[in-house]
Amino acid sequence: MSSSPHGFYLVFQRPHSIPEQSICYLGGTHARRELAFRSALLYGGFLISNAFGSLMAAGILSRMEGNRGIRAWRWFDTLLDSHVVSHVPSFLLPDYPHNTRWLSPAQRRLAQVRLAEDAGEADEDSSEESAFTGLILAIKDPKVSIFAMMSCSQLLGCSFVSFFPTLTATLGFSTTNTLLLAAPPWVWATAVCLLNARNADRTGERFFHITIWFWGVILGYIIGVSTMSVGGRYVAMFLMASGYAGSALLLVWVSNAVPRPPAKRSASIGIVNGFGNIGSLMGSYAWKSDWGPDYHPSMYIGIASLAFAIFLAFVIRCILVRQNSQWEKEELANLKGAERARIEEAARLEGVTFEEALERKKGFRYLY
Repeated sequence: MSSSPHGFYLVFQRPHSIPEQSICYLGGTHARRELAFRSALLYGGFLISNAFGSLMAAGILSRMEGNRGIRAWRWFDTLLDSHVVSHVPSFLLPDYPHNTRWLSPAQRRLAQVRLAEDAGEADEDSSEESAFTGLILAIKDPKVSIFAMMSCSQLLGCSFVSFFPTLTATLGFSTTNTLLLAAPPWVWATAVCLLNARNADRTGERFFHITIWFWGVILGYIIGVSTMSVGGRYVAMFLMASGYAGSALLLVWVSNAVPRPPAKRSASIGIVNGFGNIGSLMGSYAWKSDWGPDYHPSMYIGIASLAFAIFLAFVIRCILVRQNSQWEKEELANLKGAERARIEEAARLEGVTFEEALERKKGFRYLY
């Protein structure tokens, strides 16, 4: 097979995305400030699989060509077929806190109270809130539409993932060395993804933890456009792979920005993830073999797409900041008389300032 984007190397680089079911599940079992790192653990599995896939491909292709009369690429597909194993966890995972049978009543209650305190209401759909109702609510929410366009744009901008070994091949090494060189950027990306998510949970910040890595991809594209040197383009590949540290938090941000009711949250995540895959589809046509080996047009498309995604992320941040400010004003307007006296008394008893006591009493706020 050839080394074009539609040939040999593409077989061994599998596109990845976090299944929306995983985010929906985690959003119904963990508080908002616990979601990013746990989602990153799932996403890290996809990223590190790119590294191991390339390493195993290098070994199989260099050692097993023609063994027992079978081509090496067929050996690769046979040895790495893990679909059966992937179904096992579905039988081990618990249900949602309110209906997990092996939890005691006290444990179920504790899990439900944690989620209710985190979002200011119970994480359950009412009898009137069907899946269709959740879909209608999600469609009417402008944040969901903006998130969907952002997802589509960022996946188009990061569509290089499907052709990564092909891009590595432009460094001019043999097939085996090319596959070996394709692994380190994904090991680096996995580490960056986990550290970034850990800090995002610690700080409760989302916008910068997502977009800073998109800027890194843009910088990688600029380097790729500016030079064909081996060192420069390989550094650019590390920057490009790191962009998925931001992508890993996108659906987490959706879950944080549309937390309740659960039916709306699930529909929103599905819409954003589904529409975003259009970007992956478009990306399959953005890396034409005719544009190689420099792929400058492809990189220009990536720069424009990620710049648009960053702009949309900024719009979402502004919406959430404005909503939080509105809630802040409403709470301060209602803070008078007996309510203020209770907070002052609580501050005195706890040995904290009035401002600290007021901060503890704050209602739900969006993470942005």
